[in-house]
Amino acid sequence: MPADAHPVSDSPEKAPAGDRQRVLGRVRHERILAMLREAGSVTVGEIAGELAVSDMTVRRDLVELEKAGQLERIHGGAIVRQGGAAVVMDSEEPSFAARLRQRREAKERIAALAASIVGNQRTIALDVGTTTFLLAERLKEAQHAKVFTNSLRIANVLADGGPEVYVPGGRLRGDEMSISGPTALAQFEALWFDVAVLGVSGVTAAGLFDYSFEDTEMKRVYLRRSGLKIVLCDAAKFRRMSLVQVAGLEDVSMLITDAPPPPDVAAALAQAGVELRVAASES
Repeated sequence: MPADAHPVSDSPEKAPAGDRQRVLGRVRHERILAMLREAGSVTVGEIAGELAVSDMTVRRDLVELEKAGQLERIHGGAIVRQGGAAVVMDSEEPSFAARLRQRREAKERIAALAASIVGNQRTIALDVGTTTFLLAERLKEAQHAKVFTNSLRIANVLADGGPEVYVPGGRLRGDEMSISGPTALAQFEALWFDVAVLGVSGVTAAGLFDYSFEDTEMKRVYLRRSGLKIVLCDAAKFRRMSLVQVAGLEDVSMLITDAPPPPDVAAALAQAGVELRVAASES
């Protein structure tokens, strides 16, 4: 072998540790952005579980991605960033069962806080939705109350020995099990409620949004015919919009969520005079 020759190794030369970390970081970033593109929002816990890394690692990744302008961090997670406002358009309504599984723990906390606020009211209007459904489960013992709802699921939850339950007549809407139509609207338009609790598909600085024309009309009745008007909205729905704008923020008395909204939504809520309640995590 010549003096200046070097032996050739059969195995590839290992990359320096710093290079390996950068590669792993890029892989995590790509996975995080893919999750965001699919869902529009994602929590630290969801990312940590998907990537099998610590919450601290996820938070560092989110900081780096935010600095690069690829997402916007919110309390406990991140949302897609699209220009300056980062509003996501949802075109299809997931099934009720799928929505009930999504962010279940956060919705339970919102429902518990809502129950502590509306539990003593005498006439309660409950809108369709997964978080209002979880709220209904906490009102089973409210025998003093009259509950008015266009959700057959909610009516069924409350039917056995709890409050008096009233449903309107009208057309049944498939998977949502909601009642809509002119008869239903006219029947509830003739009433006055102490409090109405609404579910929504999204909240932006422009107002409240929902998927369904039919359910939206009843939501507007609830807003017109109630004293206290409460919206339940988990934090993943901030800066999300869908087919129909239900109302402006000025039509709402209170919004209950599980984490502080992003700055533009928080400012719009404050300007509209909406009371913001955050159901804090037990941890």
